[in-house]
Amino acid sequence: MKKSIILSVFATFMLLIVSNLGNAQTKKTSVPSVKTKVEIIQFHSEHRCMTCNKIEELTRETLKSYPTIPFSLVNADDKKNKEIASQFEATGSSLFLYNPTTKKKQDLTDMAFMNASDKDKFIKELKIKIDAFK
Repeated sequence: MKKSIILSVFATFMLLIVSNLGNAQTKKTSVPSVKTKVEIIQFHSEHRCMTCNKIEELTRETLKSYPTIPFSLVNADDKKNKEIASQFEATGSSLFLYNPTTKKKQDLTDMAFMNASDKDKFIKELKIKIDAFK
């Protein structure tokens, strides 16, 4: 009886660990094989609005043309992301181009929110910003 209780507790514990690993708040969706000079980071709050979700969707679609550029989605409200959110002065929804080598960053938040409702314009503007940033 003791063995089955211990086994049940252990199995439950392992399931909790595995499920938490799948819910990580910082997600890199593309890992390039060479050191990249450009990354895109989108910060968001715990509760995301429709526009924030649309910005993520359009950014991911744009990045299909740039397979070596990694995209990071970072929850600015999560305490474990406090340092990176502070580095970018991100307290909520924002979009950045970032060069990890030079630490150069460009805030694209205004462009993203202004164009989120126009897919073609958003993609065109983001591509222009990426190409100029390289």
